[in-house]
Amino acid sequence: MMNFQYYAPTQVVFGKDTETQVGELIKAQNGTKVLVHYGTGSVIRTGLLDRVCASLNEAGIPYVSLGGAVPNPRLSLVYEGIELAKKEGVNFILAVGGGSAIDSAKAIALGMKYEGDVWDLYLKKSQAKAGTPLGVVLTIAATGSEMSDSTVITNEEGWLKRGLHSALIRPRFAVMNPELTYTLPEYQTMSGCVDIMMHTLERYFSHEMNTELTDYLAEGLLKTVMHAAKILLKDPKNYEARAEVLWAGSLSHNGLTGCGRTGDWACHQLEHELGGMFDVAHGAGLSAVWGSWARYVYHSDVARFAKFAVNVMGIPYDYADPEKTVLEGIEALENFFRSIRMPVSITELGVELGEDQMKELAYKCTYMETRTIGGIQKLGKEDIEKIYRMAK
Repeated sequence: MMNFQYYAPTQVVFGKDTETQVGELIKAQNGTKVLVHYGTGSVIRTGLLDRVCASLNEAGIPYVSLGGAVPNPRLSLVYEGIELAKKEGVNFILAVGGGSAIDSAKAIALGMKYEGDVWDLYLKKSQAKAGTPLGVVLTIAATGSEMSDSTVITNEEGWLKRGLHSALIRPRFAVMNPELTYTLPEYQTMSGCVDIMMHTLERYFSHEMNTELTDYLAEGLLKTVMHAAKILLKDPKNYEARAEVLWAGSLSHNGLTGCGRTGDWACHQLEHELGGMFDVAHGAGLSAVWGSWARYVYHSDVARFAKFAVNVMGIPYDYADPEKTVLEGIEALENFFRSIRMPVSITELGVELGEDQMKELAYKCTYMETRTIGGIQKLGKEDIEKIYRMAK
């Protein structure tokens, strides 16, 4: 097991009607004027935004609002939010929605305290030294952004999708009411389940040995999400299944399932470029490329992939042919994705990928041939092109 630091300071307020506590939670954080940042419709249609604003009014906290966050959140809206928040003297940001609203709010929080162009932080030209505090009212189980130190933003100029990590943008609190996820369409729910699983799988596929406790936590989380996803296909308003998935989303991306080892993250990098170019749902993009990535790299650590196949997917271990176990495990996870109506190829995403586009995606994925991706196996531009081709 490697040396590690684990830091998860977000206060979680979990359960029914917890959104009514927002005003007092912000007051406890010394928030005196709030930017309420949200998406494009569901928080309004369901009355959630009204309930949140009522809680702010009851606590005597003034606020301004900015909607419009979309999947693969846009840099242009971040710029708008920074300008509005500075103009209005905001000292706390409240994201109401899913990962897109939260990631956008995090970018605004950093941009408010940064004198230059906030995009420089995503390009790693500079490092953030301060950020406006923020909180979250979560409406979808997916990205885990409600407890993470990460944010991903898409720049419409060139459609580059880039992320950054900073302890400065860990939310001060996350309000998590499973009932708020009832109205999600099936596709979003299942895409979220894939995203949760992938956040753990990216950490699970690592060369580090002797991480048994971390492995058990990861394996238990994966099996829990798979079980709950099947329930939600038949019963979308099953509170217990919604609660399990919502909590799993936070635990999958707050660092817990990666303690003591490095992660891989190649699939996320592959999907980021797909999302930037074609605006696909993040979880669906991940399920579309995972199997091809796994078949390309499993030779780098047959034992680790076999452990996944046995402990998570229930494949009997073939002592005479461990690679057979691995391939059956990969196929089993793809079959699970199929069973929850998620794509297992780029074509199934509705994207017809041409050779020139594959080369462009690989070029961007390597940051214009200035880096490799992956941990369990280092992948350069040619490797990435091959994986896109396999996933096509």
